[in-house]
Amino acid sequence: MKTKELFLCLLAWIVASPAIGQGVVNVYSARHYDTDRSIYERFTEETGIEVNLLEAKSDELLTRLRSEGDASPADVFIAVDAARLQRAQDQGVFQPISSGEMDIDVPESLRHPEGLWFGLTTRARVIFASRERVGDDVTLDYEDLAKPEWKGSVLVRSSSNVYNQSLVASMIETLGADATEAWCKGLAQNFARKPQGGDTDQIRALAAGEGDVAIANHYYYMRMLAGSESDRAAAAKVRVIFPNQGNRGTHVNICGAGVIATAPNRENAIRFIEFLLSDEAQRVFASGNQEYPVANGVEVDPTLKLLGQFKADTVNVAALGRNNAEAVRIMDRAGWR
Repeated sequence: MKTKELFLCLLAWIVASPAIGQGVVNVYSARHYDTDRSIYERFTEETGIEVNLLEAKSDELLTRLRSEGDASPADVFIAVDAARLQRAQDQGVFQPISSGEMDIDVPESLRHPEGLWFGLTTRARVIFASRERVGDDVTLDYEDLAKPEWKGSVLVRSSSNVYNQSLVASMIETLGADATEAWCKGLAQNFARKPQGGDTDQIRALAAGEGDVAIANHYYYMRMLAGSESDRAAAAKVRVIFPNQGNRGTHVNICGAGVIATAPNRENAIRFIEFLLSDEAQRVFASGNQEYPVANGVEVDPTLKLLGQFKADTVNVAALGRNNAEAVRIMDRAGWR
């Protein structure tokens, strides 16, 4: 959506909305799932608070927030990936909030240390292996993919992708910059082809025999299982490996939300995020993209159980945004483009 189009959409949205402060919460969201809207409707049914929703890409919403300044009607900002939440944080978008419910529901590793934002769902960045060319007994760590035996075998999208940047940022936090750069160089030397396409394209290429292993988020595979006949056939040719189960765990990222610094409906905004962390909302919110709920004790979607349980990395996801710039520099020097 162009900036001008976004502005006109916003203007119409504000004119048609109830007056600010009169039982409303204004949500700027970079998520685009029908299940999200069903949860927002449920929130209104339970609380009487009307949800005014503006959806666009994260960068477009941040541009809008900059132009609106202190006059912004926005109460809540929802973004996908901790690095994008960091961009919002650097822009001064969020205010710290204190909520006992959020602190209890959201594990410490999945929320900002100062309460600027909270994770709502998680996604795992996993390794996919060819069933034909990689034995069923083979387990892998991310580090293994940089070893000589995987030369010409690795499929992954470009370094411009924020999911890859966050993976590298997490490794900087746990392994240090030097070790992470050495890994990136080894990985780039093992590429089966020049990085191209999205996560689904890596899985399709793996199934087609263009490589032996691929890195992608788990939910792209889940979409393929429920997709076209060709995608289901491709998914049947690969298997999921959760990396680093013997040490730090598999890298996870989040969809998260925070309260806008100038929120005109602050209490409604807090109540809204608390609702998104309730058991009922978590199940539906996570299922919209086959993600994992963050709230303690909430069961995952039955289809996700097919992947099995796994140990997740507990590095605080705030580090993914904090280390993003260094991750990009490292990937560039390593030849991962």
